[in-house]
Amino acid sequence: MIPVELIFAPHWWFRNCGIAFTRDFYFDRAARMENDVRMRRVLWERFGLGEPDPQPRPLVGSMHVAGGFILPALFGIEIRFQEDQAPWPVPTVLNREQILALRVPGLESTWPLSEWARDMDALEREFGCVVGDFDLDGILNTALHLRGQQLYLDFFDDPDLVDHLFGVIAETATAVARYVAARTGTNSVSCNRSILNVDPRIFLHANCSAQMISPAAYRRFLLPLELRMAGRLRPYGIHHCGSNAHLFAPSYRELGLAFLDVGWGSDVAACRRELPDTFLNLRLSPVRMLQAAAEEIRDDAERLIAAAGSARNLGLCCINMDYGTPDDNVKAMIEVARRAG
Repeated sequence: MIPVELIFAPHWWFRNCGIAFTRDFYFDRAARMENDVRMRRVLWERFGLGEPDPQPRPLVGSMHVAGGFILPALFGIEIRFQEDQAPWPVPTVLNREQILALRVPGLESTWPLSEWARDMDALEREFGCVVGDFDLDGILNTALHLRGQQLYLDFFDDPDLVDHLFGVIAETATAVARYVAARTGTNSVSCNRSILNVDPRIFLHANCSAQMISPAAYRRFLLPLELRMAGRLRPYGIHHCGSNAHLFAPSYRELGLAFLDVGWGSDVAACRRELPDTFLNLRLSPVRMLQAAAEEIRDDAERLIAAAGSARNLGLCCINMDYGTPDDNVKAMIEVARRAG
């Protein structure tokens, strides 16, 4: 079958399974491993995906929820936790002097990586290895937490500030990715588990907020940094959950992508023309998955696959499905993937 991955929102897990996304979910070793087994068992029992008898594994970062907070936290942003929501960074607006003073933090001496590093040491002593990683978000995503909407004015009024801020974030993300991969073997499964269907070593850079800028602004401020990151973090992929991945595909082609998340609403055929050898991970809409009928979901999935022109180098996923999403809709997507494959 065409590979399929399902990511449910914390609200879904909390209401269906009683899993709470408080601080312990991320930082208590025993709770993290117990919840990992429960989540894997649910995916098998409800949807037939994964493994029938999951066993505990020495996990440092969950592979079953999306949402990154490690980079904002490393730069001092407050992180809030709630039982039925993903952690959220509390945005701030640093002034120009504060932005220009930013440097790559000391990773193993700065929370939260300092705490996770101790966890990895303990897991290695107990199990002999560690698995899992952390969603490293993306340059623009993290910059918005630090500078707020002023950042968009900076593109025109203070490009030197943007270059410095983006450069520090890119260097920090690269350092974290290399550190985590050296410890666990992966660095981006927590961004999108779909990379396991291609190459678990892929580094996946999250361009969620690229939806909010022009392709020209992307080429000026972000592409040079991504080219540098891609050279240091091969194999390289991009998570583009917005509806306009096709507008950025000509720039993405320069990165030599192994993987591209193609957001719902994007022109899949155009992305395939620009990236004929890249694995395209086609994303269904979690809103439609919640609200539409199963037959409509089948049509959605079939149209996406048809637009790609071939089942080669292709995957399907739906990310952050909320509580109330009908199981029949999820199964309809899986059914299409089986038939197409």
